[in-house]
Amino acid sequence: MSQVMTIEQQTRAAGSHSEPALSVTGVTHAFGSRKALDDVTLEAPGGAFTALVGQNGAGKTTLFSLITRLYDNRSGSIRVLGYDVRRNPAAALSQLGVVFQSRTLDLELTVLQNLLYHAALHGIGRREAKERAYAALRRVNLDARAKDRVRALSGGQMRRVEIARALLHQPSLLLLDEPTTGLDIGSRRTLIEEVRRLIEEDGIGVLWATHLVDEIEVADRVVVLHKGRVMASGAVDELKARAGTDDVGAAFLAVVGESDAEAAVLSRRALA
Repeated sequence: MSQVMTIEQQTRAAGSHSEPALSVTGVTHAFGSRKALDDVTLEAPGGAFTALVGQNGAGKTTLFSLITRLYDNRSGSIRVLGYDVRRNPAAALSQLGVVFQSRTLDLELTVLQNLLYHAALHGIGRREAKERAYAALRRVNLDARAKDRVRALSGGQMRRVEIARALLHQPSLLLLDEPTTGLDIGSRRTLIEEVRRLIEEDGIGVLWATHLVDEIEVADRVVVLHKGRVMASGAVDELKARAGTDDVGAAFLAVVGESDAEAAVLSRRALA
């Protein structure tokens, strides 16, 4: 007997493995006269950890807001698994799991209640939602805390619950915006290990926005965003080779310094 496929099932059936998990092309966004993003182009492949590295104010959160449709991109294109977020938002967003920089859990509800509410927003029936919720919590080693109120959890545990929530609808791409902000060293390490395990076991693509270069590993892809512009993109070794250093932090500062020096020259020429 034939069944009507959900958007999630349709997207998985139609999605091409040749498509990157995320493709951003020529995106510019301004708040009044201030450009937050300037002709941004980048890719995040499936089954890989892509670090979006930039200082505070670089435009990372603005980019995430555009990808998730909190803001409307008026220029360029943003595609999730090949689906344009403007032209086909339902299919694109069904493949997207998000952990925002600000905490978004209801502290007065239990962990399970938070997940069930999110599942309902995705049209997942209660019985299946409960099964998925416990499965997702097991992935982040928090199934024993399902009946606890979120308020009783540590900051690191709350972040892991947010990751479990983001995985409920089985996305192909996970966006995390400065997810380790406010966490201690142990919680940071645990969170990063959990996300990397998801990549290895599930083949999910990850775009991890951060200003902390020590969260990057040699096998990762790196996109350097500085003052709204992509200054470098590629493998960690390529970034270090460009800067002539073996240190990722020094390479990042060198690339950012190149941008600032170029801007200073252009500014002096404009005033001359």
